[in-house]
Amino acid sequence: MSHTVQQWLQTARQQLAQFVPPDEASMEAQILLMHVLNVNRAWLIAHATDSLADTPITKVESLLQRRLQGEPVAHILGSREFFGLALKVTPDTLIPRPDTETLVEAALEKINGRMRVLDLGTGTGAIALAIAKHTPSCEVVAVDASAAALAVAAENAATLQLNNVQCIASHWFSALPASKFDLIVSNPPYIESSDPHLQQGDLRFEPMSALASGADGLQDIRQIVAQAPAYLNAGGWLMLEHGYNQADAVQQLLHTAGLQQIQTQHDLGGNPRVTLAQWLTPVTEQ
Repeated sequence: MSHTVQQWLQTARQQLAQFVPPDEASMEAQILLMHVLNVNRAWLIAHATDSLADTPITKVESLLQRRLQGEPVAHILGSREFFGLALKVTPDTLIPRPDTETLVEAALEKINGRMRVLDLGTGTGAIALAIAKHTPSCEVVAVDASAAALAVAAENAATLQLNNVQCIASHWFSALPASKFDLIVSNPPYIESSDPHLQQGDLRFEPMSALASGADGLQDIRQIVAQAPAYLNAGGWLMLEHGYNQADAVQQLLHTAGLQQIQTQHDLGGNPRVTLAQWLTPVTEQ
């Protein structure tokens, strides 16, 4: 049975809408078909009444079935756009999310001239590469404890021809040389290990080590905050993405560690998402 572009999209949307919101279902159906046909959204609109050939229908139906079984769209396509960059994504990495663009924007606001930037737990390299792209004079170091994730980040950096990024295998600061940075950013694991959402949706397909962090979700953030001052230049900033309900706890951790100018920024949904603070070396009395 032949389908027009419009007919296939309508059917796919109805199927997807059984487990994702209607607007997401519509978008995902379009994304899958655009991927198979190698066209953009404007093409789909202009060719809504065109008949689809058997081969693309077979291919896109296969992708649709994978999505209906819960597999994330980013894994099906092997890529995800983040801050205008097309990034390779694998099951070894966290899928970059729009909320994290808040962290990149906060970082870009603080960068002035040639600065050294450290991205802890880089995954696909999304944060490090977005910063490197927009501040080519900066030296960006991206670290991850996962060799598989770090390989993805390095491949993304090479594909995007961002030569001001260095990828280093390290669990947070553990394998870093004794050097200091002007800016440290991180989107660490921050979900409570008992959170039922870990067994739902796309999270089921992502590495648990990149998602959960102890009973209260703050285990990794505590470690980063405790060690960061030793790696920050005077006047340098630490910026952390966190859960919508963790801003107060993160602010307290930063205050206890001696950081100042503590502030929290909100994501597009209006949730407290990124908390940043400045390391000001105390003045020594004469």
